[in-house]
Amino acid sequence: MIPYGRQDINQDDIDAVVSVLKSDFLTQGPCVPAFEETVAGYCGVAHAVAVNSATSALHLACLALGVGPGDEVWTTPITFVASANCALYCGARVDFVDIDPRTYNMSPERLAEKLAHAQAAGRLPKAVIPVHLCGQPCDMAAIHELSQRYGFCVIEDASHAIGGGYKGERIGNCRYSDITVFSFHPVKIVTTAEGGMALTNNDDLAKRLRLLRSHGISRDADDMTRESDGPWYYQQLALGFNYRMTDLQGALGVSQMRRIDEFVARRHALARRYDELLAALPVITPWQHPDGHSGLHLYVVRLKLTAMSRTRRGVFEFLRAQGVGVNVHYIPVHTQPYYAAMGFQPGDFPEAMRYYAEALSLPMFPKFSEAEQDFVVETLRRGVDG
Repeated sequence: MIPYGRQDINQDDIDAVVSVLKSDFLTQGPCVPAFEETVAGYCGVAHAVAVNSATSALHLACLALGVGPGDEVWTTPITFVASANCALYCGARVDFVDIDPRTYNMSPERLAEKLAHAQAAGRLPKAVIPVHLCGQPCDMAAIHELSQRYGFCVIEDASHAIGGGYKGERIGNCRYSDITVFSFHPVKIVTTAEGGMALTNNDDLAKRLRLLRSHGISRDADDMTRESDGPWYYQQLALGFNYRMTDLQGALGVSQMRRIDEFVARRHALARRYDELLAALPVITPWQHPDGHSGLHLYVVRLKLTAMSRTRRGVFEFLRAQGVGVNVHYIPVHTQPYYAAMGFQPGDFPEAMRYYAEALSLPMFPKFSEAEQDFVVETLRRGVDG
């Protein structure tokens, strides 16, 4: 089976992890801050806080920005559930903003409309979480302008997007957001097995993120509410979590970051080749906004279902039966039973539903060979021909 995504691990990565196994540190040692410094330097941001998953990073980002009961957080319905769940963890309510029909990201136009109605109703969001779907950046300048006008915080869910760019700068620099979140899951652009990171230019937010990732405990005398009892002393200052990254993961991350530009360049070469090979098939290939440089975590096509005899499910099952591990990203979050129980209806976000009915993720990863790609395209051709 050709998977839709796969990690790329070389001997340098293995050696980096083995060196940690032979060292005195397995949990948080010198490799975690080294990884944080590597990513911060690459993105051009002041602070990077490594954690054990992007879900944890999203949760901490919400907490650091003061999201809590009585607040609302808005995100896109076309994302993994973590982009919405993170607000629920804080006791906030969640709502969604429909997507742009070309980029599949949160639509700034729909966001502006929803904000105007929310302001009139006195229910503006505390935070908005745009998601860089497939690695393509959202229209962050427009979202940032709206955040200044309406007074909400912005968390960029860039789980798909490390290595990409926006308006000539690297995603993760937080020019248009308070906090940016990355994921290092194995199918992502670089991996630490599991892992995530929250980036910010705000010193106070960074300090809060670091405190909350480790039980809310500090050993810094400047933070303590009373005099230390001795060099062993620490204080719990907040209700935090055990969201720490291990040194094994940090070492793997540092090693992987040495090849990040190579990984992204290979993804772009594969995407260009897909665009050419698929031109004659009844599919819509991904459109890339000229302001952005996608990390291309995913290559999603939309099936022109009226031009083929099979349904999307039929095409999916045909490809899987032939050894092509296609997938669908994503099931609209508002249709999940947990969210439907809150009152959301499938028709609430029609553009998201149109996208979902047609979307199919084709294999995309650095070691995906041209021969494998040819096989995928030929199999897709047979699948859509029926």
